[in-house]
Amino acid sequence: MKILGIESSCDETAAAVVEDGRRVLSNVIASQVEEHKIYGGVVPEIASRRHTEAICTVVKKALADANCTLDEIDAVAVTYAPGLIGALLVGVNYAKGLCYSAKKPLVPVHHLRGHIAANYISDENIKPPFMALVVSGGHSHIINVKSYTDFEIIGRTRDDAAGEAMDKAARTVGLPYPGGVNLDKIAKDGDENKYKFPVPKLADSKYDFSFSGLKTFAVNLVHNASQKGETVKAEDLGASFIKAVTDILASHTMAAAKEYGAKKIVLAGGVSANSRLRRIMEEKCTCEGIELYKPELKYCGDNAAMIAAQGYYEYIKGECETEFHDLSLNAVASKPIDE
Repeated sequence: MKILGIESSCDETAAAVVEDGRRVLSNVIASQVEEHKIYGGVVPEIASRRHTEAICTVVKKALADANCTLDEIDAVAVTYAPGLIGALLVGVNYAKGLCYSAKKPLVPVHHLRGHIAANYISDENIKPPFMALVVSGGHSHIINVKSYTDFEIIGRTRDDAAGEAMDKAARTVGLPYPGGVNLDKIAKDGDENKYKFPVPKLADSKYDFSFSGLKTFAVNLVHNASQKGETVKAEDLGASFIKAVTDILASHTMAAAKEYGAKKIVLAGGVSANSRLRRIMEEKCTCEGIELYKPELKYCGDNAAMIAAQGYYEYIKGECETEFHDLSLNAVASKPIDE
């Protein structure tokens, strides 16, 4: 079964064709990073306009690269939530028009479910159940994945997402957008023990995260040093900040896996590309005898192959019981993964 996936939740316009939820036949991404770099972050209105301009070309190229026609596509999967509402609407409405004209089933896919599914196209051996750590610029979740379509949220951030906190720390030391990626690069040359960051504790939840305090600590550290005429070395701050964030992510995830008896842990989302997070999770999982799965770096960020992969499992579950899904489907800016 061939699924055409469409992704437009933020600043990448993407389309892909995936066979049977595992084999990627094509994966096309039109990135807007260079344009948004001017503003230091994603500008929603600009992102929406660029999606409108790019989506037709991206979908056509995805079909061409997969060496198939729309007639050979069994269903169209599209990200409908969560994300920038204007950006989501471009993808959703394009997919609806495509399905209506070609009489194809329409499969709505939750963006975070897609990130988890990036592991299915990276490693054919991974199958639920497992514990997933989903970390990106907008999300930080620990999720008990019971099946391909059954999810339970174990923990989540109460304020900033891990990726968002990294981006802000990067901006504090003068690094350009995308901050988290650049912070990871310079941190390799820094002393991760130079600065000791606080460890946030939430009294009412042992698995929820809070990263806003770490961000504030970094800002105050740089500000206070400036007031004294001192200089904070970006490499050291970056390494120390990443250590603080990834240690929290790893400890919470390992504790959740232990309590729920998980034998497998999966990383997902843009921050799953972070070199230190991947390294310490490997070390901890090896010590505990837990299998660790990580998406290929090219599938960590937003892409449509992951949407098509998850779309396959959503489709075969039987959620699309009619010839095609209700075309009243709308985009949703915020929606939990388990709904």
